[in-house]
Parts: sequence; structure tokens; C-alpha cells
Amino acid sequence: MNQNKILHIMILDKFLAPFIDFVDEYFERVEHHYVFITSEKYDYGLTPGHKVEFLHTDDDIFITLLKYMKMAKKIILHGLWRDKIDILLYFNQELLKKCYWIMWGGDYYFSEKQSQIRHNIIKNMGNYISATKHDIEYLKERYEIKSNNFFFSQYYPNCISDFEYVTNELNNKKLKILIGNSATYTNRHKEVFEILKQYKDQNIEIIVPLNYGNKEYKDEIIKEATSIFQNKFNPIVDFIEFDAYKKILLDIDIAIFNNNRQQAGANIKLLIGYGKKVYISKENSFYKELKYNNITIFDIKNFNLKKISLEISKKNRELALKYYSLDSLIESWKGIFNSK
Repeated sequence: MNQNKILHIMILDKFLAPFIDFVDEYFERVEHHYVFITSEKYDYGLTPGHKVEFLHTDDDIFITLLKYMKMAKKIILHGLWRDKIDILLYFNQELLKKCYWIMWGGDYYFSEKQSQIRHNIIKNMGNYISATKHDIEYLKERYEIKSNNFFFSQYYPNCISDFEYVTNELNNKKLKILIGNSATYTNRHKEVFEILKQYKDQNIEIIVPLNYGNKEYKDEIIKEATSIFQNKFNPIVDFIEFDAYKKILLDIDIAIFNNNRQQAGANIKLLIGYGKKVYISKENSFYKELKYNNITIFDIKNFNLKKISLEISKKNRELALKYYSLDSLIESWKGIFNSK
């Protein structure tokens, strides 16, 4: 890696190959260097053509990556997911002033469960990139952060609503209901199943994305949902390309996100942009953010099978295009990359 580049520290995830493509298209690739903290592997759309570097051994992290971090003009932390990165930053805190941390949610929520090293890093981080102002307030309360350098972005191209209007007048023979975004406990699927149990004899299809997350939890949810909804339950268990997944979302009538933290933002924003009826737990910070932007969302505690009205659907689509567009994503990253 050459000096004065923007260094991206990443994990393998479905958001990151599209992000590299986004930066390649709208910014100068020559200014960016991508490091994945894992052994060499190509998943979630990442290919050798993305020309990234893989680091995972102790020497990789504590010698090579440390050298890169000292050389970089900016360090973009795509979440805080690796203990070795925490340790590296803890013992080299002078690097934190040029770190820009993209706050994913699971890396800082439930502060009582985070390590003291993680607490220290978050408290002394130089720059914060958040999807919502409410999560910044969470950091101020739980971590007593020192910096006031806040940037707001939708993070990744998977999270934007830059598309032509689509109709929500579906001709589905079944009412299609999406639940959650992953096989993680914070989706609280079983609570949703209890709510939907009363409708199990209706003409419905229950679609549950379980293609990443915790395997044991995935198996548990499949068993529970099958016992309740039988052949009306349709789990998504294999990774699918993003365009194919969007087609599934286009065909949904109602979506339910019972997450008890900031999570599922990409799904939520896409579905709102598609004009769908979206239920969100008030514990998810996106609930407040969407309400602040005058987007109509629904409280899961008042669930029913009624579809969204055409009037609300149209208004939501217009607001999604205003707040979650490609143009706004480009501008937010331009501000981050060019910041002093």
C-alpha cells in the first residue's frame, strides 16, 4: 500500500463488494486500499477482480496492517468486528484521530456486553459515521464519547432507494409477509410468530431471511416456524444475489422488523421505497429516524393483515427517494472522503 491512501478495514459481508463497486464508479479507486480481516475467500459477490488484500494472522494484523494504518491519510472502519483490531487500536490510540467508524449496530449496542477495550476505542474514536442521529445520542449516553465529528450516511448502495416507482397493487394469490433480515436473536422472530399465529389459517406466506447469522438460531427458528405455519413458511437459507433479493422484496405485501436495536436498515428503506407496509419495533432507532422524516411506518403492537393504502404508499416512496437516493449517498461519501 502506498502512502496517503484511504484505508478500508472490512469483513466479508453482503454490503461490501457493492460498496467497492460504488467507490470505483463515483470516486478514484487509486486513492483507496481495501483490507479484509480474514483468510483469502470470495463470498457475497466479492471476486478477485475487486483487487482487495486479505490479512488475518497476528503478523498480518500487528505488523502489516499497523504499518498500513500509519501510512494512511484516513482509516475507514467498516464496523468494529474483530478483537485483534480492537487491541491494535487500543495500543495505538494516536491512530484513532484519523479513523472514521461506520456504526453497524451490533458492534456497539448492548454496551454492557461490550469489552472494556471496545468501550475505550468508541469513547476515543476520532470520527463517527451514523445512519441516524439517535444512535449518536446512544453513544453519548452509553460511551461518553469525546469527539463531535459526526457524519451521517446511508453507508452502502444496498441501502438506497434509487429506482423507478413500482406499484404496490400486487396480484398475489397469497398475502406475502416478510419477517426480519437475518438469523440473529435481535430479530426476535418468535415474538412475531406469536402475533401471526392467529392468522395461520389465512391465505398467507411467511418469508423469513435466514441466510446469514447464527446457524443454531437459524435451525431453531426453522423448527418453530414450521411447527406453526407448516407449508406456509418459506425460509431463505442460501445466499442470493442482491438483484434477486430485491425481486423478492418487490413481491412482499407486509414486512415486520421486530429488531431490538438498530438493524435491517437496508431492508426497511428498500421496502418503504417500494411502497410496502412496514412494521418496526420502537426499539430500533430507525423507527424514530423514519418518523422524523415523516415516513409512515407501523407499530408491530398494532399488527393487522390490512395492506398499506395507495396514498400512504405513494407518499412513502416519494420521501424514500428524497432521503435515501443515490445522489444523497454520493454526497455523504464525498463529504467523508474530502473531510480534513
